[in-house]
Amino acid sequence: MGYGYRGKVLRIDLSSGRIEVETPDPIIYRRYLGGSAFGLHYLLKELKPGIDPLSPQNMLIFTSSVLGGTPLPGATRLSVLGKSPLTGGLGETEAGGWFAPELKRAGFDAIIIRGRSDRPVYLWIKDGKAEIRDASHLWGKLTGEVSDILKEELGDNRVRIAQIGPGGEKLVRYAGIVNELHHFNGRTGMGAVMGSKNLRAIAVRGTQEVPMYDPERAREIVRWFVQEYYKPQPGDMHDLGTSRIVKPLSDAGILPTRNFREGSFEGAEQISGERMRDTILIRRGTCYACPIACKRIVKVDEGPFKVDPKYGGPEYETVASMGSLCGVNDLRAVAKANEICNKYAVDTISCGVSIAFAMECYENGILTKEDTGGLDLRFGNAEALVKMVEMICRREGLGDILAEGVRRAAEKIGKGAERFAMHVKGQEVPMHEPRGKKSLALAYSTSPTGADHMEAPHDPALENLGPEAGDPLEPLGLIEPMSSLEFTPRKVKAYYYCQILWNLYNCIDMCDFVGVPLGPFPINKLVEYTQAVTGWDTSLWELMKVGERAATMARIFNFREGFTKEDDTLPERLFQGLEGGTLKGEKIDKEKFEELLELFYQMYGWDPKTGFPTRGKLAELDLLWAVE
Repeated sequence: MGYGYRGKVLRIDLSSGRIEVETPDPIIYRRYLGGSAFGLHYLLKELKPGIDPLSPQNMLIFTSSVLGGTPLPGATRLSVLGKSPLTGGLGETEAGGWFAPELKRAGFDAIIIRGRSDRPVYLWIKDGKAEIRDASHLWGKLTGEVSDILKEELGDNRVRIAQIGPGGEKLVRYAGIVNELHHFNGRTGMGAVMGSKNLRAIAVRGTQEVPMYDPERAREIVRWFVQEYYKPQPGDMHDLGTSRIVKPLSDAGILPTRNFREGSFEGAEQISGERMRDTILIRRGTCYACPIACKRIVKVDEGPFKVDPKYGGPEYETVASMGSLCGVNDLRAVAKANEICNKYAVDTISCGVSIAFAMECYENGILTKEDTGGLDLRFGNAEALVKMVEMICRREGLGDILAEGVRRAAEKIGKGAERFAMHVKGQEVPMHEPRGKKSLALAYSTSPTGADHMEAPHDPALENLGPEAGDPLEPLGLIEPMSSLEFTPRKVKAYYYCQILWNLYNCIDMCDFVGVPLGPFPINKLVEYTQAVTGWDTSLWELMKVGERAATMARIFNFREGFTKEDDTLPERLFQGLEGGTLKGEKIDKEKFEELLELFYQMYGWDPKTGFPTRGKLAELDLLWAVE
């Protein structure tokens, strides 16, 4: 066994009940590192193309990385992969918390799950051993109840639990997987895949240390990081959480408002990070080994929207999707919507976008009170928002249709509803405005999982670049400043480089709020840390190639599932001008978009005519096996 990894993958066949342990070749760890690339390796090797994502044939892969479980803040995320029931393409999602480090401490780098149990079950993993246990007593219960029951049943409060909720049981197509009740693998519907397998939860407990090549050097780098680079300031991620950007985005005209019609929200201050801090916030939560503590824990005792702090609190994406996108300025209602989604384990982004879609359909007469179950589903109606969240999570009435995602919902509703369905490849658009941050046009259109805001750092990170600026992206050779509205070949280059970096983060399961440019941990120190943990004489070049390899593997996966370059597009609304806000009238030029999309293909080594990776690029990345 090498350093930084356990050298064991746990395989579970729920149909037969068979449990096996695989020992991968060490080259697999160096070539893929973990996370998304590690999972894609197994998906491309073993998953038959064309299967139904909700069938027993789908795979569900939980994976850590070669840095998981070591002392570095942020290198703690859990990647979950499979075929998405929302898009029909790649399903991939990352979460923070404690589950991935605990899995490593329990002796495993990954779990690969196949089949479907004939009854509800959960997995119990402890220090190299695993068993499948009956979960009939857990089925139908909320996530908080299941967490309490399992910890009591297993006799250990330090057990880490990744689970679905009733949303996953009911196969809501954007159901997620939650660990510790408020750390979410939220997007692409992996919770529905887990529910389709009758797998309610995975409980893990480990007491083994993760081996490191030079543990003192690794700890020295961590001490340096905490002392020199992490200095909390008023208004930072610790103080205000991710919702610190609500007011700045609204002021800049890029806060998604009323289903992406506008970019500024008159109620932004009422749902801001500052308002949350000063009213309903009771403490800040964190992830394994991380001093930043950006998580929110909120409580509401009075009024119609009482909120239990057991389920954490809303992040920016939830505040915007349930708030400004739906025209709702009641922070307590937003917090209640978040609590419901956490209880049922449903993605707040897709849920909020689905409700905003329904609100616009309602205001245009496509939906009526007869369709909504009597709800006055207008923008700004906080009570209707909360009720519709419940209906989606329970698949009741109109909620049953919206639980399919906006693409399928629009097809079912008809009457021109498609023009209000904000999605790419079937996944709902997240809470960042491409018309004001132009690189997101490429991020959303080319993301293998459908519209995704975590493909690369956003355009404001590029505004202060310079040859002597000491910018954190300088090691990538990005040294020319460019505005957020610029949409030129050099912006494509900057996005391309940053996208590879963030793909690397998803392979080492690094939190984007710790790694630069959003966080303070420098790129070259990451290389040093990887060397200290693994003992490899690695380099930034080799690590970046892993990120590029992951993106190319994802491209291959989607093409074999029937996607083509024609799917690399955007909702028509984004090619139209914003109707209100500071950037009123700003749009994405469609002709320029298509020109730069082709240029992006060329940079990645993808055939500009087909969008598929060239044979030369596949050979360079050691991926010919994936197509042959």
